[in-house]
Amino acid sequence: MKTGISEGDFSSQIEDLLKLFGYRWTHFRPAWSAKGYRTPIKGDKGFPDYVAVKNGRCLFIELKSDSGQLTTDQVEWGRELKAIAQNSLGVEYYLWRPSQFNEALECLK
Repeated sequence: MKTGISEGDFSSQIEDLLKLFGYRWTHFRPAWSAKGYRTPIKGDKGFPDYVAVKNGRCLFIELKSDSGQLTTDQVEWGRELKAIAQNSLGVEYYLWRPSQFNEALECLK
């Protein structure tokens, strides 16, 4: 089910849920510079959009529009984080799209 909601609007919805349910979270977003949009972090590209923690849970969350594609770097981060999640209590990785809003809501409750 496609919703037509942009990734930016979906991000705002997820941020509202994180606040509503009392998560401590962060999101690294690009800012405009003289060289165009840049995200001032070091390390490998493709890190998930959000990291959220609450009650012993550590969530890594990647968001895409319903038609958005993951980059190769995002796929690799997801693969590594899923492997950790399989062996570590409390670590979770999610890729959510606007059509999965109800799944995100249930997960974050």
